[in-house]
Amino acid sequence: MENKVIMLSEEQRSDLEKYVNTGIHSVHLVKRARVILSLDQSNKTTHLRVGRICERVGVSRQGLNDIRKDFLNAPDIESFLTRKKRETPPVLPKITGEVEAGIIATACSEVPEGYARWTVRLLSERVVELGFIDSISFKAVQLVLKKRNISLT
Repeated sequence: MENKVIMLSEEQRSDLEKYVNTGIHSVHLVKRARVILSLDQSNKTTHLRVGRICERVGVSRQGLNDIRKDFLNAPDIESFLTRKKRETPPVLPKITGEVEAGIIATACSEVPEGYARWTVRLLSERVVELGFIDSISFKAVQLVLKKRNISLT
């Protein structure tokens, strides 16, 4: 597939040139369009070498080959120039509003017997003991308290 020649129709070439020269688009997608325009062999007597295209557009050889492969596998230019939707949703935050409320409530409660004051390490252990969350680092507790301007002193 690496040596397969790209021959754009006038309409495809026009669409890509319009995409590159007008509107507000992602730099990544504009580079993809420029690579395909540079690789296009239609209506050309000479063509640029792959190394020269890479320098000109600012992509690696592997990147150029990946873009070529994506273009050849895409059903149309529009699908080639749109970003893929995520297949998996992003990881949900572990610390929810309920967990934050539990941390704050615990920080405002009485200090356990044998301690003079709350520490972030002690708070993180207590929040887990109370079942607000299955595990949490003392740094995460510290960030929650800092975000809410709560001081342990």
